[in-house]
Amino acid sequence: MRVGVRKDLCMGAGMCALTAPEVFTQSEDDGTVEILDPHPSQDRHALVRRAVTLCPAGAITVTEDAER
Repeated sequence: MRVGVRKDLCMGAGMCALTAPEVFTQSEDDGTVEILDPHPSQDRHALVRRAVTLCPAGAITVTEDAER
């Protein structure tokens, strides 16, 4: 899994950071999303997907890695 964000869409609601704090945080400057871990471990995938569905702005993207 690869996590990306569109900061231009982010409204700073913080649902991502609340849902998956090991993967997301919020900028101290403007409250927009920042990625802590763009390639989260398998055990965090469900939380990341939940954060995607909870984001009111649709600012989080997830790309599934091809199996190796």
